[in-house]
Amino acid sequence: MLTEASVTAALVTFATHVVNDLGLIGVTLMIVMSQVVIVPGTEATMLFAGFNVDQHHMTLLGIIIFGVAGDVIGACVCYAIGYFGLHEALSRRGSPVHIDQRRIDQAHRWFERYGSPSVAVSRCIPVFRSAPPYAAGIVRMSFWRFVAMATLGSAVWITALALVGEAVGHQWTQWKNHLDYVDYAVVALIVLALAWWLLRVVRNRRQRGPGIYLGGR
Repeated sequence: MLTEASVTAALVTFATHVVNDLGLIGVTLMIVMSQVVIVPGTEATMLFAGFNVDQHHMTLLGIIIFGVAGDVIGACVCYAIGYFGLHEALSRRGSPVHIDQRRIDQAHRWFERYGSPSVAVSRCIPVFRSAPPYAAGIVRMSFWRFVAMATLGSAVWITALALVGEAVGHQWTQWKNHLDYVDYAVVALIVLALAWWLLRVVRNRRQRGPGIYLGGR
């Protein structure tokens, strides 16, 4: 447990150094990496970027734009890995790429039940959010449909984290050691906002009858 905590702390420190040194490009780079490789997630990066907004080193609009860009680019890389079947080879080699077959299978079931809008919703769920892009590629979801849904979800998630980060401000050093609680707080807010929308989507699909359409290639 102590080892895991120390590794996480070191990775979070690495993320803050990258953002410090590279600015907005560092925000994009870290979030792309967090989607594909095992490095600190969007939470650490966006909270620290929000801290920089509070210190007037960055702008809120800037970190949101570059954060969403990184999140979508990373999701597209995962989509391509699933689309071309590279996930199977990578999972066998035990690489540091985010390959969790159990979560990918779960995401696949989401697609079957709720369709492509589930991509947008899943982008707001910590930990699980890395699996749906792989599954979308595997089932050959229309790329542009995937990008549209992923962008929608990423915009909500990144904006929420940026606002929390700015609000945290000078308390960053305390918050960075308790990032799990940030997950819970942000998810609670987002779930409340999305629950009603998702319920309507499910009801509309049931009224139209069974079946799923993921779009052409």
